[in-house]
Amino acid sequence: MSQPIEVPLRWGDVDAQGHINNARYADYLQEARADFFLACPGDLLTAGLVVTQQQIEYRSPLVFSHNPIVVDVAAARVGAARFTLAYTIWQADRLVAVARTKLCPYDLEAKAPRRLSPVERDWLAGQTEAVEPLRPLVFRPMTARARQTPMRVRWSDIDAYGHVNNVIFFDYIQEGRIAFTAAAVEGMNDSVEQGYLWFVARQDVDYLAPIEFRRQPYVVRTGVAHFGTTSLTFCSEVADPLDGRRLAQASTVAVFADHRGHPTPVLESWKAALEEYRL
Repeated sequence: MSQPIEVPLRWGDVDAQGHINNARYADYLQEARADFFLACPGDLLTAGLVVTQQQIEYRSPLVFSHNPIVVDVAAARVGAARFTLAYTIWQADRLVAVARTKLCPYDLEAKAPRRLSPVERDWLAGQTEAVEPLRPLVFRPMTARARQTPMRVRWSDIDAYGHVNNVIFFDYIQEGRIAFTAAAVEGMNDSVEQGYLWFVARQDVDYLAPIEFRRQPYVVRTGVAHFGTTSLTFCSEVADPLDGRRLAQASTVAVFADHRGHPTPVLESWKAALEEYRL
């Protein structure tokens, strides 16, 4: 059975296109998830939880309002040591997103995954609802064609567990993607001034290893995986250049639209310029 949880919006969540930025949806999922876990009779939230995958399907733009949005949260699958949460995000009576999060209980002292306790598992089983899984996006590995962007961790990116919060990975991926398009195609990032909009329609992030605070920057590598008529699919990875470890990978579908929000063909000149970065 899903639980409706109210989550307030912030004016600072609005991006340059006048809508709530796509990365902030992950914030709202996390806020709703925390409230959801507070009802668990075990110690699920404070004992330690690791997000291993996040999928967000954006159905409609979210606009700023002083009224909270409603996030319906339910358990979709519950295993011995992993489980999946399913969400729908509503603004008034409008569905704005559907999402899934895979999580793993984690022993913070032992720094290792742990199994759900019987109390935790029974409680999650009572919150289970039958939902369809979201079809995963295809991730294409990075090649020499990918563009690399340095990414320094801010102190405020660190969460209560001492690592970069899972939500912040969306920011890193977005920063890498914007730096990539700015360097790859002249004028592509100025499309709003030309009467066009970009909407993120879908985003999958797989978390491979934690990111810790340090002065030396990490890197975000970005390339193009697919050219659609009105969309582009980007693949990204966050990595540690000091030892080569891959820390996260992501696939993002961005839709090109006119000023009314109607999908419109991506300019052929842009596609031609981006061909150099096809993975």
